Amino acid sequence: MSQLTGKIALVTGGTRSVGRGIALGLGEAGATVYVTGRSVTDRGVSDITKAGGKGIAVPCDHSDDDAVRAVFERIADQSGRLDILVNNAWGGYARLRDRSANKGFKWKDPFWTQPLDLWDEMHRVGVRSNYVAASYAAPVMIAQGSGLIVNISFYAARRYYGNVAYGAAKAATDAMSRDMAHQLKPHGVSVVSLYPGHVIDKKKGKMPKRETARFVGRAVAALAADPDVMARSGDIQQAALLAQDYGFTDVDGVQPRPYARL
Repeated sequence: MSQLTGKIALVTGGTRSVGRGIALGLGEAGATVYVTGRSVTDRGVSDITKAGGKGIAVPCDHSDDDAVRAVFERIADQSGRLDILVNNAWGGYARLRDRSANKGFKWKDPFWTQPLDLWDEMHRVGVRSNYVAASYAAPVMIAQGSGLIVNISFYAARRYYGNVAYGAAKAATDAMSRDMAHQLKPHGVSVVSLYPGHVIDKKKGKMPKRETARFVGRAVAALAADPDVMARSGDIQQAALLAQDYGFTDVDGVQPRPYARL
């Protein structure tokens, strides 16, 4: 798979889970992939190069606008273009990942009992960081007359998934994708929201209702390689349905079924 050879991509928050899988999927397709994360290292992106592309680590805290601007300045200096931006950075799971420091926190507790900072965490590094990164990417893509921005979202934008702040953040992401697409369409730049399914880092056997993170990366790579991707701009895309449309599979050779209906 080398359909993205020569293409330059940026995956924000690409050091773990879905973000890492997307970076690997783009590398597998031959892209040069800049990966941001607060503690990303050259060793941490070496698998992208091994997969067939080129991984470049760029430490960045996406709550810091100046740090984000510096990322885009570096890409401009080193590569002179940007073909793909994947907005995956997300601050909403910090309390789940560090349960010892957040004892008593439960994802599905009523919103009036949740810490108010939870809203800020999801919207600062999530909705707002997507907006900031896209605002820096857009002028570059407009100048070259092409580009793809993928905002990672989820079905919580469409129905209740147990947490009010989460649903609101994902709904905002989808609205942002729709409206950005409208403004960027005349410039040949496409914008989509992408819904992964039920992602697990490692599949044990064939599991048609589960997706690996790299499967999501293959979905992004397929979009980026599609010369008619503008036809999808402004719409919600589901990784599993893209697999059916473009003909790619997960690492186990299976095409997972969609996680839910829109």
